[in-house]
Amino acid sequence: MTMDAAVAVIDDDEAVRDSLAMMLSNHGFGVCSFASADAFMAVIGANNLPSCVVCDIRMPGMSGLELQRELAKKWPMVPLVLITGHGDVSMAVNALKAGAYDFVEKPFAPDRLIESIKSAIDQNEHKRNQDQEIVRLSARINELSDRQKQVMDLAVKGLSNKEIALSLKISPRTVETYRAWVMEKTGARNIADLVRIAMRLEENGSSIRPRPRSVGVLEDDQSL
Repeated sequence: MTMDAAVAVIDDDEAVRDSLAMMLSNHGFGVCSFASADAFMAVIGANNLPSCVVCDIRMPGMSGLELQRELAKKWPMVPLVLITGHGDVSMAVNALKAGAYDFVEKPFAPDRLIESIKSAIDQNEHKRNQDQEIVRLSARINELSDRQKQVMDLAVKGLSNKEIALSLKISPRTVETYRAWVMEKTGARNIADLVRIAMRLEENGSSIRPRPRSVGVLEDDQSL
């Protein structure tokens, strides 16, 4: 079985590993089991990522905490749920702060673990969809000319067409044309949509601002 769209179970105790695998299989999850975090890391790859990793925190070789650090460096998109003993809670809390999705204390009710795994997978899928949308929006913005980006930047700041025209020293009619192109290329239905798109891009480190350039030349007769 490949790990794609599966839950990876990592535990050095064979009985625990088999029990978890059976429980998850009974709840409809694909399961891949590993006796150590080292064995798991030896096979994980960009084309073979699990939907979630469930790992005991204390194991010979690479511990659950060390696995969390390795995943954070190499595969941060893979959620990790740690299984902890009572004495490991403070360690698990530190792992949570460092990026682990959740920890479940032993002995745990099956529903508690299933709920955590489902939540981790759902949240990760939601984030992946958001990331893909940001990529699409960034691509659309990159298709805009510098002047179109200037018009969009000023429009989302609340300037009217006349104010944008004065700022860029172009005619209001040209601003209207640029603005129409911006709306079409970004898929925005109105200025509120355009503002939301700009906010999402800024929050994710993308900018709608054009490269610095001198303005002041009328562009009414130039290509849009």
